[in-house]
Amino acid sequence: MRVLVTRALTRRVETILREEFDAEFRTHDAPMALSEAQDALATYDAILPTLGDALRAEAFSGPIRAKLLANFGVGVNHIDVAAAKAAGLAVTNTPGAVTDATADIAMTLLLMSARRASEGERMLRRGDWTGWAPTQMLGAHVTGKRLGVIGMGRIGQAVAKRAHYGFGMQVIYASRSPKTLDFPARPAALRDLLASVDFVVLAVPATPETRHMIGAAELALMAPHAHLINVARGDVVDEAALIEALTAGRIGGAGLDVYEREPSVPPALIALENVTLLPHLGTATEEVRDAMGMMAVANLRAFRDGIPLPNPV
Repeated sequence: MRVLVTRALTRRVETILREEFDAEFRTHDAPMALSEAQDALATYDAILPTLGDALRAEAFSGPIRAKLLANFGVGVNHIDVAAAKAAGLAVTNTPGAVTDATADIAMTLLLMSARRASEGERMLRRGDWTGWAPTQMLGAHVTGKRLGVIGMGRIGQAVAKRAHYGFGMQVIYASRSPKTLDFPARPAALRDLLASVDFVVLAVPATPETRHMIGAAELALMAPHAHLINVARGDVVDEAALIEALTAGRIGGAGLDVYEREPSVPPALIALENVTLLPHLGTATEEVRDAMGMMAVANLRAFRDGIPLPNPV
């Protein structure tokens, strides 16, 4: 079975792919362009793609040999799943493996944004720190504050548990469907949540419905001291509206691990002191990337062996 792996993976996963499949690996980490995606669909039996690969509707308009897209990652917003299925391909992903690592990054960003950690490190590295002072770099206290979680799936729940049990935070959440939770949390409408919390964490999937769900109107509902944390997908937030709100000081700060047009980050956003920016580190540990890769391998094995796919989308 010919398999194209679109990015470099961990050594363990690449070794298994080479041993078990006729696997070929792209030699650079840039996303597949549309022409590459079309060629791959016509050439290989299965593709192991990931974030950014151009598998939108146009990719499925030509000759197609492939029957499986074994995505590396939970999010499949780079794949037109309906077009893929209409062309006879199954689509799988790697849920579960990313939950704790992504929740950890959400708390990292929350704490960094609240305590102005990036701003302080830049000041120190520039040589501008003159020593401790009672009113220097005053940030926001986190313990005991109100946290709003938008999207109470696996990752949202993992964030909420860390916040409640680790920092004594009061959790309010907005979700598409009712949740039965094993920790204290109160549901609320999105508008009410935004207006009543000190920190907002976005943990929703990227869908047409969630695109720009946080725009100028939603940011205007937030308290002037509140911080917005995004570990979902970049286009969940209207980036231009966020830049405007941060520039005007209408919210206290933001922590971002994802961006609307990755890897492009607007210079206006980079120039701001009241935003913490990470280069999409959500799942960036070797053991997590190993686990994600092994889930993708399990989907490939099942397809090869003609058994039900473990993680269909």
